[in-house]
Amino acid sequence: MADNRESAVAERPCGPNEQRLQYSYEFSYFIRPTGDFDPEDYSKHVRAIATANSVQQFWDVYCHLKRPSDFTQKADLHFFKKGIKPVWEADDNKKGGKWILRIKKGLCSRIWENLLLAMIGEQFLVADEICGAVCSVRNQEDIVSLWNRTADDPGVRNRIRDSLRRVLNLPANTVLEYKRHDDCLKDQSSYRHTNVDIGHRAPR
Repeated sequence: MADNRESAVAERPCGPNEQRLQYSYEFSYFIRPTGDFDPEDYSKHVRAIATANSVQQFWDVYCHLKRPSDFTQKADLHFFKKGIKPVWEADDNKKGGKWILRIKKGLCSRIWENLLLAMIGEQFLVADEICGAVCSVRNQEDIVSLWNRTADDPGVRNRIRDSLRRVLNLPANTVLEYKRHDDCLKDQSSYRHTNVDIGHRAPR
């Protein structure tokens, strides 16, 4: 991926023969810098790649991106609605949270692609609750998370959870976790101390 030092990229106009998306989206990424790193500086190291406001623009960008399974270093890949920063403290995110799916190495690319397609296809049926998605490439596993605006609405959370299981065709025993972003801010972690979805615990 190009090391684009701009914090945002220009939005390309939607052509007359293009199928416009309900929302414009921005692709960006984060690669942890070498040496000491303060999580509060995360946003300073996010690099924008491109925006997409039509189906055609989405594929124009996506087809040129490295897939999650091809990364050999830790990285976070972001796909967020235009104008929403992929950080916990952003106005659109700070009262929300995220559903978390941990994935065995080698399986993430297909799941990530299916999630992005579900997002641009508006398959979650929760109006503007969806903020974006993150794919976190790690050493032992990969993690996909879907961010929403309102952590305090269990009806919305559960609707997103059920839609996530459906669009990703997850086995019934797949464990999903949820974490509020105010809790992320407290412990400075995205994926520790999460709440396991009680209704769908993996069998022992």
